[in-house]
Amino acid sequence: MGCAPSIHVSHSGVIYCRDSEESNSPHQTTTISQGTTTLHGLFVKTDAADSIPSVLAYQSRQPPPSGGPRRKERRETPHCCSVEAETQTSSSSAKASTAEVQVGPMRLTQYPIQVLLIFAKEDNQSNGFWWACDRAGYRCNVAWTLESALECFLDKHQEIIVIDHRNSKYFDAEDICRSIRATELSEHTVILAVVPRTSADQEETSVLPLLDAGFDRQFMENSSVTACYNELVQIEHGEVRSQFKLRACNAVFTALDHCQEAVEITSEDHVIQYVNPAFERMMGYCKGELIGKELTELPKSDKNSADLLDNINTFIKKGKEWQGVYYARRKSGDSIQQHVKITPVVGQGGKIRHFVSLKRLHCTNENNKQFYKSHREDKYTGDNSQSESGSYKCKNRRKDSVDVKSITSQSSDAPSLQTRRYSSMARIHSMTIEAPITKVINIINAAQENSPITVAEALDRVLEILRTTELYSPQLGTKDEDPHTSDLVGGLMNDGLRRLSGNEYVFSKNMNLSHTHVPVPNTINDVPPCIAQLLDNEESWDFNIFELEAVTNKRPLVYLGLKVFARFGVSEFLNCSEATLRAWLQVIEANYHSSNSYHNSTHAADVLHATAFFLGKERVKGSLDHLDEVAALIAATIHDVDHPGRTNSFLCNAGSELAVLYNDTAVLESHHTALAFQLTTKDSKYNIFKNIDRNRYRTLRQAIIDMVLATEMTKHFEHVNKFVNSINKPMASEETSPHSEGSNTECTTNIKNFPDNQTLIKRMMIKCADVANPCRPLELCIEWAGRISEEYFAQTDEEKRQGLPVVMPVFDRNTCSIPKSQISFIDYFITDMFDAWDAFAHLPVLMQHLANNYKHWKTLDDLKCKSLRLPSENNN
Repeated sequence: MGCAPSIHVSHSGVIYCRDSEESNSPHQTTTISQGTTTLHGLFVKTDAADSIPSVLAYQSRQPPPSGGPRRKERRETPHCCSVEAETQTSSSSAKASTAEVQVGPMRLTQYPIQVLLIFAKEDNQSNGFWWACDRAGYRCNVAWTLESALECFLDKHQEIIVIDHRNSKYFDAEDICRSIRATELSEHTVILAVVPRTSADQEETSVLPLLDAGFDRQFMENSSVTACYNELVQIEHGEVRSQFKLRACNAVFTALDHCQEAVEITSEDHVIQYVNPAFERMMGYCKGELIGKELTELPKSDKNSADLLDNINTFIKKGKEWQGVYYARRKSGDSIQQHVKITPVVGQGGKIRHFVSLKRLHCTNENNKQFYKSHREDKYTGDNSQSESGSYKCKNRRKDSVDVKSITSQSSDAPSLQTRRYSSMARIHSMTIEAPITKVINIINAAQENSPITVAEALDRVLEILRTTELYSPQLGTKDEDPHTSDLVGGLMNDGLRRLSGNEYVFSKNMNLSHTHVPVPNTINDVPPCIAQLLDNEESWDFNIFELEAVTNKRPLVYLGLKVFARFGVSEFLNCSEATLRAWLQVIEANYHSSNSYHNSTHAADVLHATAFFLGKERVKGSLDHLDEVAALIAATIHDVDHPGRTNSFLCNAGSELAVLYNDTAVLESHHTALAFQLTTKDSKYNIFKNIDRNRYRTLRQAIIDMVLATEMTKHFEHVNKFVNSINKPMASEETSPHSEGSNTECTTNIKNFPDNQTLIKRMMIKCADVANPCRPLELCIEWAGRISEEYFAQTDEEKRQGLPVVMPVFDRNTCSIPKSQISFIDYFITDMFDAWDAFAHLPVLMQHLANNYKHWKTLDDLKCKSLRLPSENNN
């Protein structure tokens, strides 16, 4: 008696079919709807060939037929992408079992090897590897396409992958290999390339291209099951076993990283190879400052006896363990007393290859009790300056801020460049708009100074958590009772009220994709001379976007976009033609409303120009990857597409279609990104993403969306505070430390190692680019101020006409003081943000423009002038 076969359908649409162990029939049959396809040992009916799932799994009890190692035909359609066999071999085959592997004192269990075969079609070679796996007792999967191969690998994590490299007609084996290598899981996977057999008169090709693509070995085409079996078994006992042991090392390093004792590993020549975080905390150094240095290069304490080091070396060179008390000098110069245990490690050839040192504080030394206090004073220099300088800043925001060195060390003499940088950092530490989380961090910093070591370490962990989670929403409040500030903050920081009546603002979608009447160049080299001459200066911060607007009939985005995108190699990154990029820019610009006085394609071009300028700054460039640069330029281009010239609050109050669609949350920003991607993917003529792989597209898309959403003002202070606490303050502690040489390169390297920090930089960059008008030259600043005021005036007019709540009552064209509105905007939104951005990117020209422009608006306000200029200037 045998049990019936079972079919299990997973959530992903994968069908797992298993024959009964007791069944004597080699051909169990299961019917599913209509249509048929044949599978090895299984006959499956489906309603259409296309509906065959990408993975079918079964267990085989049959050894290869005596006539040859052929599996039964498993498919009659190319749509059957992947077949999995968890083989249970016959009595003549090796049984799959676990194996015990010894790695030093560790005993590890190695489970049966899993193999993934990636072939374009079934042939003798794929069958050879299939039955070789069966003989060796390996679990085997077969995939016929890149997509199913990746899906299977990400699910099963096979140790060995065999890819058919004999014929590029069906798929590119090297591309498949690179795609697999791009995943983190492939680090310990061995990938084998099956290459065609060469004739006797042909010279054997080099293996280097295969190694460059990510392959580990090549296998000359041979369908013999024995040859395939020998190859797989050699890989198992060679590379796979070695990789298995290396994976086990991750557990050891994890233990070391979390160990409370300081651990240092050096070579036989006393070159530092590894230190753990506890060692970094104890000695005050960063790992990057130590790795690769000889111990003799580090400063020594003069408190040790003269012959102590000689005695230690005599012991350990003989292979003996040494332990005792030793004085070490920290980076700050303080001497601390340690209990040290040094153990020699014998390696290849029976020679000593490493020395492992375990160190802990010897608690009788008074200096040891002060060690954590001095460490935190180095790390958080300037954090507590807030109480001293905060009131000073409130009294006069535009006066030069106190040098951070004068706050911490009373030193006042510094080069002008450093004064500019420290001045920005001083303002950051005394920010008047402070989130509750920032106050918490400062309190913890202060508490650490007098805490026991265990408590201080726990608080360090608390700080790490606070700096990496979503806890940066500020408590908002106006800085004074100025109605301009109140209205501006209320209008920009709130999503608006619920709909109060039946009044509806129907959003007029500009979906006309017809190109502008302005002649557009075929390439960047075909730009008219008058435009080309203007674009020669586009890398300068003082570039006049309004002149470009005039000569292009209010369509500057295509021209500037072509120039900027060419400079940053966007077409090459996206693998798209310049014609596609040009068509995309035309479509995006056509969907900006030229009737808006401010939110039009000129504003988009201005933000694109500012973004490109920031990307050219040394520290920004060193902190971001090429993908980040491309994402930032695209985000700047699309960030306000189809903007109606009204705020989010207006749309929510009016009950617009978009407000309903996006639940009154980040309404416009969500619409800008959604529409931009809809327009882009609608037609291949302007789909700039059509030639990049799925993973890269998803990463790029998420980066673009994140940056555009960051321009939404309700989270303004959250973004600024996170940037200050996660980027500025750690950077400032490095810059103000006595050993800060070369820290700029190390800082950008550390940022690149933490994607969260890169995200903060990209958000801050596009936010600053979006509202950089107060940092432009005075004439440009005045023009932008007039345009945004006119757009707000128009909104107030419409709110009054429709009987809607007036979001910003102060923006009444008959009573508004434009200088007051600009002063409020700069004080509340711009100053702190650009102080933080300047401290990171170093932007002295922008900060000087900001000071000049603030002075202009302040002068007008003092003279009770409500317009953009003095009446005498208007007459001129």
